[in-house]
Amino acid sequence: MGSIAKIHEMLVSKQVSCTELTKSYLEEIEKSNGELNAYVNVTPDTALETAKTVDEKIAKGEEISMLEGVPMTLKDNLSTKDIETTCCSKILKGYKPIYNATVWENLSAQNAVMLGKTNMDEFAMGSSCETSCFDGAMNPFNTKYVSGGSSGGVASAVGANIAAYGLGSDTGGSIRQPASFCGIVGLKPTYGSVSRYGLIAYASSLDQIGPITKSVEDASIVFDAISQYDEKDSTSKGNVGGATYGKLNNDIKGMKIGIAREYLDGIRDDVKEAVLNAAKVYESLGAEIVYFDMPALKFALPVYYIIACAEASSNLGRYDGIRFGYKTPHYNGTHDMICRTRSEGFGEEVKRRILLGTYVLSAGYYDAYYKKAQNLRGTIVKAFTDAFEHCDVILAPTVPMTAFEAGHAVSDPIETYLTDICTVPVNIAGLPGVSVPCGFNANGMPIGMQLIGKSFGEAEILNAAFKYQQAAGENFKDTKWGVKL
Repeated sequence: MGSIAKIHEMLVSKQVSCTELTKSYLEEIEKSNGELNAYVNVTPDTALETAKTVDEKIAKGEEISMLEGVPMTLKDNLSTKDIETTCCSKILKGYKPIYNATVWENLSAQNAVMLGKTNMDEFAMGSSCETSCFDGAMNPFNTKYVSGGSSGGVASAVGANIAAYGLGSDTGGSIRQPASFCGIVGLKPTYGSVSRYGLIAYASSLDQIGPITKSVEDASIVFDAISQYDEKDSTSKGNVGGATYGKLNNDIKGMKIGIAREYLDGIRDDVKEAVLNAAKVYESLGAEIVYFDMPALKFALPVYYIIACAEASSNLGRYDGIRFGYKTPHYNGTHDMICRTRSEGFGEEVKRRILLGTYVLSAGYYDAYYKKAQNLRGTIVKAFTDAFEHCDVILAPTVPMTAFEAGHAVSDPIETYLTDICTVPVNIAGLPGVSVPCGFNANGMPIGMQLIGKSFGEAEILNAAFKYQQAAGENFKDTKWGVKL
């Protein structure tokens, strides 16, 4: 039983009131957040108000849905009406949206108890959470290590049991990578299945919102709740593949699980061993392992960084000190004001990616870089389509290594770009991918694997992930922190 079902059962049977439960989470946040730095904004008033509503419903004998009264958190790039939403950037400090992101609108309507907003890499640009203007979120397995990025605060909070689940965003691995580092589950859904309305954009053709949870069941429950068609998002299709929760326990005997040899190149030995051991678990469950070549994968990282930076340079053009957000106090004329505001308001990594994006879109370089990257994107999409003719799902490492020590990413930004090498192909192709814990390294830090599915094939990958969770539950370890249900 996942955390969500457990909490639901506790509330319905009146073992605990929603107010009591919420207070215990808020107390644990107060105790541990100084060390973990998972939350950048705790919202006790909002949380307790919702908890009171849920308690009143239960007292009246009314039915409550699975997510009602469950304490959760949101990454700080998801708009929350009248609650500060900063993207962990100086340029947005003090900004309070006048509307809600659709995903929060959906969950709020179900009386989800929002404990607060969680830490992230600035504008979701980073793989360690250390580009945040609030400093990085730490790993609940060992606070000397990073929680990963960009949704590091959500992963840290969920891994430390100071939120039952959270929503993050994934542009090139930002849900799956921190989930892998923190030994929990992270689902990046199919592009278009979850509304992006109210998500502060990084790269619009790659961004997708998804759940970070303690278990596969929880990921499935949350995904089903947020994957609704939304007319406010022109790319929205909703969950075309249908609800996933009822399909978790389907038999996977005969399922063909593919492993692209290229996914195992350049991967640290302990990570490779853990993924291949997971393949053996699947064989013992009656699945068939199919090896194949996917040479187009070598293009994924350069394609990603060209497209993502190009879109970022466009999306972040709106932060100019005129309409909202930070404005420099000292300037001479409008041009100087905009230049100073952006120079002072954005962090180094964000400025680096804006500059790269502006360069590849500039006259004389557009055809050489951006246009070529878009053509290669088509090649990568076709490579996945061809691969799925031979298998049902693809098994791969989530990250080539385990969590690294704090400070490493800052000292070598280029090396940290390589942490995305296994995750970015999924975003380029718009496919679903779920990261699941599959082992530990010699220092006891978690290792994650990802299952990649066909477009709108969330039910299939979650089913395969659930079966693995049942067979290899020893890899789903709890940490010392937070609320113990």
